[in-house]
Amino acid sequence: MNTGVAAAPSGAGLTAGLIAQVRAIDAATLPPDVRRLASQCILDTLGVMLAARDEPVVRLITQMTREDGGAAQASVFGAGLRTSAAQAALCNGTLAHALDFDDVNLNINGHPSAVLLPALLALGEAVDASGADLLLAYVAGHEFACRAGAVVQPDHYARGFHSTSTVGALGAAIACARLLGLDAQACARAVGIAATRASGLKAMFGTDCKAYHAGLAAEDGVRAALLASRGMSSRQDVIECRQGFAATQSQDFHPARALEPARWFIRDNLFKYHAACYGTHSTIECAQSLRAAHRLDPAAVERVLIQVERGSDSTCNIARPASSHEAKFSLRFTSALALCGADTGALDSYGQTRLDDARIRQLIERTEVELVDCWPTMHTRMSVTASGETFTTEYDSGVPIADLDLQERKLSAKFSALAGQALGAAPAAQLADAVHSIEQVRVRELIALCVGDGR
Repeated sequence: MNTGVAAAPSGAGLTAGLIAQVRAIDAATLPPDVRRLASQCILDTLGVMLAARDEPVVRLITQMTREDGGAAQASVFGAGLRTSAAQAALCNGTLAHALDFDDVNLNINGHPSAVLLPALLALGEAVDASGADLLLAYVAGHEFACRAGAVVQPDHYARGFHSTSTVGALGAAIACARLLGLDAQACARAVGIAATRASGLKAMFGTDCKAYHAGLAAEDGVRAALLASRGMSSRQDVIECRQGFAATQSQDFHPARALEPARWFIRDNLFKYHAACYGTHSTIECAQSLRAAHRLDPAAVERVLIQVERGSDSTCNIARPASSHEAKFSLRFTSALALCGADTGALDSYGQTRLDDARIRQLIERTEVELVDCWPTMHTRMSVTASGETFTTEYDSGVPIADLDLQERKLSAKFSALAGQALGAAPAAQLADAVHSIEQVRVRELIALCVGDGR
């Protein structure tokens, strides 16, 4: 993606430059692998959304939305409810992140699809958008969020902002503005409106608020685009301006990273095959590998040493989790789960039964986490001492799968398991077919396959 747009050393014109780049995305020139990756992101997110319909935080947010009322513009998954596009985005964004099983992009240091897709589905249903327009809007929003995230990372995330919610809101605003066909100035206004609403604290990890962050960002994106389309004013240089997004939320400011030409950030996307915080995935992979290679008996394990990058301490290092939410953010718990041979992709593996399991509790007490400086963000080295012998391995889950066919098979299996349980095997397969041919369907057709066309 090379539009010839470049940033001045000071960052002047950065917001406008980013908008110019994503507005230049065109169906005729979209690389086939980018199109395929976007389709994979959509399929994966729909599966995760359908599987989360009964999560307590989802029921809570949906019930409040039902009580608030709203114009019947868009559907809330699994609720038999139609409400305003913004409220539907709030509910479905919360839904998409409730299981913490949605995709990741380290340029954002967060979860792009849990924000982008719920916003686009809600707005797309309301305005009767085509699937082709939704796909392009998704790619535009994904690229904008990644590029805006690259401007302010790593300090933005390190100081405690949940980028899924903060940077994600900016991406959702652009995605929705693209779906509405807004011009460059209106897109800039939408980004400004979203930026002034953006919020989300990492201190909330392990609570319902983490999922709520994705819902808030999706809602912000819809509202920002709709308000901008009506002429609401905002700063049009909000990312780089004095007391703007970058200046108030990060000590890092990297405009050159954001406007890097000939690069598609969606190619860095990472998918989850374990239903826990992505920061635990390398550790899970290490534990599974050691268990299989050395036939480890959990009862014989004397010591587990997990070495991870220091930033993990503020993300997924809950030492003794007391709830399902906390279990998904615990290196000790997830490694113990894997060493015991549990299915780490199964949603019920993080519930109270596992938390009360004596073998897992024992392993947690025998596990030490060592924080290391200057490692790759997702790199883990694990050593397990059992029956007097020590076994060591390493893994880095921050490297995307290069084989898109393999990734397609893995994601299809995950989708079939999640959506099949929610909808039934045949309807889930029909939905998957629609996603694979998304440019030939309309958003309302896609929604009907997800929620049943009881309108």
